[in-house]
Amino acid sequence: MITMSDSKKLIYAGKAKDVYESKKEDEVIVSFRDDITAGDGEKKDNLQGKGHCNSLISSKLFEILEKNGIDTQYIKLISSGFMLSKKLDMIPLEVIARNIATGSLLKRFPFKESQKLNPPIIQMDYKNDEYHDPMLNDEITIALGIATQEELDEIRAITLKINKILSEFLKEKGILLVDFKLEFGKDKEGKIVLGDEISPDTCRYWDINTLEILDKDSFRQGQDNVMDIYEQLCGMIVEEKDIKNWGI
Repeated sequence: MITMSDSKKLIYAGKAKDVYESKKEDEVIVSFRDDITAGDGEKKDNLQGKGHCNSLISSKLFEILEKNGIDTQYIKLISSGFMLSKKLDMIPLEVIARNIATGSLLKRFPFKESQKLNPPIIQMDYKNDEYHDPMLNDEITIALGIATQEELDEIRAITLKINKILSEFLKEKGILLVDFKLEFGKDKEGKIVLGDEISPDTCRYWDINTLEILDKDSFRQGQDNVMDIYEQLCGMIVEEKDIKNWGI
């Protein structure tokens, strides 16, 4: 069982996760907290068990991606809420893949609610709280020194592959992958690798039959059963054999 005492030093504190040094220089421990936020952190709460659910969902989806040839930061789930990961030099981009029009896309552009997007839209935002994560184009991204054109092309290609893999996997579970946010970094060899998490905090999941919300939008909309929704989604994605394999 991993605890905070196993880590050496806090590297990064986010809105719902902390990243700590590990015993190995090229590895980190990602701690999933129970905090939940929305609206640039203006709306906050603490949901007991949320970190547990997000760590399980992220671990399962990272494992699915690894099996399908996607390089990720994930090494293993070491205990409930704690993930051992490769240390990355994170690229300050939020890469958003959109399969269905909803959320902020409707506020910015004249799409219709639930309009299918084929091909999917790949959007890149500057990950920076001070500037409220503005949308970027390639020219601004390159001018800021965030990434080269070749790196942006690679990130887009990886994101589209991830979208296909996860959409197909989740469809089998009765889940529609509406949109999701990814973050990438570079490993010690300079290779672009998927990092962060893939959870209901960073993705929109709908029930494929009822279109019921299965993600953080339930919190944004003020529903009083948010933790029930997270647990429901976790049960749809994570199987008993996964729990046994992780030893938690």
